Amino acid sequence: MHKVSWILVFMMSLFLAPRLMAQSTVDDSPKGFYQDIKGVVVDKVSHEPLYGAHVVILNMEPFTATSVDEKGAFVFRDIPIGRVSIKVSYLGYQSRVLSNLILGTGQVLVLRIELDEAMISAKEVEIVASQDKYKPLNRMATVSARSFSIEESQRFAGARNDVSRMASNFAGVNQGNDSRNDIIIRGNSPMGLLWRYEGVDIPNPNHYGAMGSTGGPVSILNNNVLSNSDFYTGAFPAEYGNALSGVFDLSMRHGDTEKHRFLGQIGFNGFEMMAEGPINKKQASSYLISYRYSTMAVFAKLGVDFGTGTAVPEYQDLSLKLHIPTQKWGVFNLFAIGGISSIDILKSNADSTEIEEDMYMGDNEDLYNDSKLGVVGLSNTYIINNTSFAKFTLAASYHDFLTRIDSISQIDHEPKPAYRNNFQESKLSAVFFISKRINIHHNFKVGLITDQLGYYLIDSISVSQTDGFRILSDYKGTSWQFQPYLSWQYKPGEAWTINAGLHYLYYSFNGTQSVEPRLGIRYQINQGHSISFAYGLHSQTQPFTSYIYQTQLPNGHYLMYNKNLDLLKSHHFVIGYDWVVNEFMRLKLETYYQSIYNAAVNASVPDSYSILNQGADFWVATPDSMNNEGTGVNYGLELTVEQFLNRGFYYLFTSSLYESKYKGSDGKEYNTAFNGHFIVNALLGKEIGLNKNKTNRKSVNTLSFDIKATYAGGKRYTPIDSEKTVAENKPVYIEEESFEKQFDDYFRFDIRAGFKQEFKKFSMEFSIDAQNIFDIQNVYLQRVNTQTGEVSEYNQLGRLIIPQFVIRF
Repeated sequence: MHKVSWILVFMMSLFLAPRLMAQSTVDDSPKGFYQDIKGVVVDKVSHEPLYGAHVVILNMEPFTATSVDEKGAFVFRDIPIGRVSIKVSYLGYQSRVLSNLILGTGQVLVLRIELDEAMISAKEVEIVASQDKYKPLNRMATVSARSFSIEESQRFAGARNDVSRMASNFAGVNQGNDSRNDIIIRGNSPMGLLWRYEGVDIPNPNHYGAMGSTGGPVSILNNNVLSNSDFYTGAFPAEYGNALSGVFDLSMRHGDTEKHRFLGQIGFNGFEMMAEGPINKKQASSYLISYRYSTMAVFAKLGVDFGTGTAVPEYQDLSLKLHIPTQKWGVFNLFAIGGISSIDILKSNADSTEIEEDMYMGDNEDLYNDSKLGVVGLSNTYIINNTSFAKFTLAASYHDFLTRIDSISQIDHEPKPAYRNNFQESKLSAVFFISKRINIHHNFKVGLITDQLGYYLIDSISVSQTDGFRILSDYKGTSWQFQPYLSWQYKPGEAWTINAGLHYLYYSFNGTQSVEPRLGIRYQINQGHSISFAYGLHSQTQPFTSYIYQTQLPNGHYLMYNKNLDLLKSHHFVIGYDWVVNEFMRLKLETYYQSIYNAAVNASVPDSYSILNQGADFWVATPDSMNNEGTGVNYGLELTVEQFLNRGFYYLFTSSLYESKYKGSDGKEYNTAFNGHFIVNALLGKEIGLNKNKTNRKSVNTLSFDIKATYAGGKRYTPIDSEKTVAENKPVYIEEESFEKQFDDYFRFDIRAGFKQEFKKFSMEFSIDAQNIFDIQNVYLQRVNTQTGEVSEYNQLGRLIIPQFVIRF
């Protein structure tokens, strides 16, 4: 509790200071607790402004409504703060309702509302659609997709303001371990996930994120600057490629166009400062910028000891967006994200009494790690006419991952070089698409993603026999990746929706290619019930380090046997059923079957190795000679029952039963490293207005509670052969039992409590997120002492208390 108390004292001082200030400056009148609501209403296909659309604030006295101007914009001034619901309607379009939006004093509520054209012949008839909170923003998606609000990543217990950890609550999704945010979807490796940011495919957006991986301990993505986004778990639309398991399609919001606003935040992800505001009010241009610095690094510099010795994670990141609309040339957006991080885990400096309990340290090793990530892009969205629009984006990204491992001598305890790694990847991207409505029945989207990929990768490992280093990878070069696609939506009537498409992937590094058909069909049985079917052929390049892994020949030369590996591919089938029970509740049931082929396996000797297990641990070895004879299969059943926030209460229950199998080069079938068999999540939360009936209140106060429980199958592992380990002085695993063992089932219980105060000019929120509140010992991995053969188990994170303070003004 010593560590937590230091944080609590510091944060409570920040919490009390503005409160005392507020008590001396805010009068006793209830007047003044107001905020503006602004937004635009556009056609979902063409993005044409819907001039004259009707916008109403529901359940408000007196009746409050407005109309959209010729630019598609609307504004409500001085609306009482709290939860608000808005209905938007336009003749010939399906009306849309947005419920329980947060309206606070610290930030203007800015909305972008896209309406679907109704399947009617008489334009004067208005179709009122049911609420679609769960439906993806991408209209071409049929199944295994949902939109999520950034508020959910801020509200859900255990999410740590991280969209990845928030998504682990959805059906079919599991989290690799407590210390990282890897996303395991339907038994697939986390390597199969695609990150898309502002329409551009980006590298791993996490601090300490290794090249080729998709997760890490701390996200670089800042949810305070993100907008509502989409998450896919299979059979995704044709515009997404080079991914096997899922897609995160994230967008940034743009800054306030009328007032300069600021945010200060202290929490798990860091000390944060954010600013936004207008660049030119007449032009409605704006800026948004946020900067974060590692919380633990700050406290370490203040002399607070967290018990980690020299292993203090130091990281910082930046997010930026400039939003510039023009009269003739459309809307320009300049966006950027970047992060740098470093950590040294030194066993040579560690307390000998603590070494045995540290799962991050290898036997007698010092680890040094540095990583850098940067993405910058410029996009232009241009409305061609009232039936079509185009978007063009140019972007560049850079990712640098450096690792140094030294072994500690058993004789003189001096470090000796053991492993060196310097991986750099860069990418120049040009992304273009046109969205076109032919008529009320037919919509098209056609696009091209072009990437120039640059690599500089070198790593080597110490060889004791020669007292030197063996080169594992040594490559510098560029290649190209082309991904044209076509999506077509056909609506023959109100009940049927057909989404078809074709995606093509060409990889110039070794000339591999794939033509991938996609199909989705939805039938709306009645107002509340619908069934869906989707199929997709998906492909993905193998991890680049696998292609360039080198084999040393007897004459000392090196060859890259894996260079010509084919693309990893899968057929994905999904059947879904949706029941919209009422305005705020829905039930969703999906079953899926995924057949994977072309998986890289060991070509040198028949064994159980498969690339499908990549990402299971930090230390999976890659064979230097592989072929594409491996296969895999994933299938399962998923249930979602969700009560959306209503009268301050919500809940989310998800359950997944699944199997995940694979075959290596020995032809035998094994469980994958990710086959936990089942996972159950239950979340619920409640908001309570503390003083909403007082007439002389100085602030509007809200108390919130959120609870989460997770129960899942234990992590899989391969048992260790202790006798051979001692004989060979290195860990030796029982090959024929690969991933056949399983640790005890995983259970975790998280609680989050928050207190929010809204003053006239600013707002504050203090929260505590208590993770694994019962301190349950969930086993993460085994390690073996190579000298004695003794096997030890290491647990995942125990009880973790994370306080957070936010001020907006």
